[in-house]
Amino acid sequence: MPYKLTGQKVLVTGGAGFIGSNLIDTLLESGNQVVCLDNFSTGKLENLDQAMRSEHFTLIKGDIRNFEDCAEAVEGCDYVFHQAALGSVPRSIADPMTSTDVNIGGFVKVLFAAKQAGVKRVIYAASSSTYGDHPDLPKVEHKIGKSLSPYAITKYVDELFAQNFAMVYGLETIGLRYFNVFGSRQDPNGAYAAVIPKFASQLIEKSSPKINGDGTFSRDFTYIDNVIQANIKCAEISTADLTEQLDQYYAEIKEPKPFGDTICEVLNVACGDRTNLNQLVDALKQGLSKYDAAISAVEVDYGPERPGDVPHSLASIAKSNKAVGYDPSITVEEGILKACDWYWEKLKKES
Repeated sequence: MPYKLTGQKVLVTGGAGFIGSNLIDTLLESGNQVVCLDNFSTGKLENLDQAMRSEHFTLIKGDIRNFEDCAEAVEGCDYVFHQAALGSVPRSIADPMTSTDVNIGGFVKVLFAAKQAGVKRVIYAASSSTYGDHPDLPKVEHKIGKSLSPYAITKYVDELFAQNFAMVYGLETIGLRYFNVFGSRQDPNGAYAAVIPKFASQLIEKSSPKINGDGTFSRDFTYIDNVIQANIKCAEISTADLTEQLDQYYAEIKEPKPFGDTICEVLNVACGDRTNLNQLVDALKQGLSKYDAAISAVEVDYGPERPGDVPHSLASIAKSNKAVGYDPSITVEEGILKACDWYWEKLKKES
């Protein structure tokens, strides 16, 4: 997809990670100058192989918890795409202190550095975990429930800080509530691997994927290309156009516009479709069995439900479509097939 955002200097925090590195490649291909800030606690240098070949790319090894690193990275930037975080509900339950330190403390430092540097807008990774125990489906941005994990709390607090920085300092912020993003460069290894790469890895090894519960829990899985589209569209749109589109959206849903003309919104980034875990395993088997027919016969191992997990998640993308023109171009089925191709090549190369 051709993008209008070009000739800008941008910072991508967490740029060596799964989402950040894919975003960097697209920004560079579109003719932007890109700075990456990453401490490589979860990101990988190999994810930046393509970016490192560009003269318009700068890598800063640093930590968002260090304000001096943030200030150096954001100097002269027009936009900030904040992707750095410690993800995972189980990790936050095991170590809430580090998740809080990174996800809240680091985020505030990025915001303040961006404010000091005079950037036009900060687009940051929010999370669907913010919806907590709110029962309504699909999820709409202005209705959230009680948080079910320390991770969810950190991402909600980020939204509050972003709103406050917009109102107090005039820093434009847009939070993107990601719904179960998957695709190339998503790490299948480690204790906190996301479900799709973990299942893919297990199936390739002919090991039974472990499902927490009976497999009927469902998610709105979202392919990486759709997430990249949402991020860039949030930077492309002018303040005037965004304000007008938001005015129309709130008028249509008959809700008061919560912050007036201050730009501090949150938007869902998803496909607007629901897939349960049993369906997911079947789709992965289908995508991988073209490489090895025996994969289709691998059995599933069902275990107890995991604390902090939300049973079902489905997003409304009406607001993100109206506000910035977000329109997912890759379906879940198409994305799974693309991901299967990448994981087969990746894992076979490592074996």
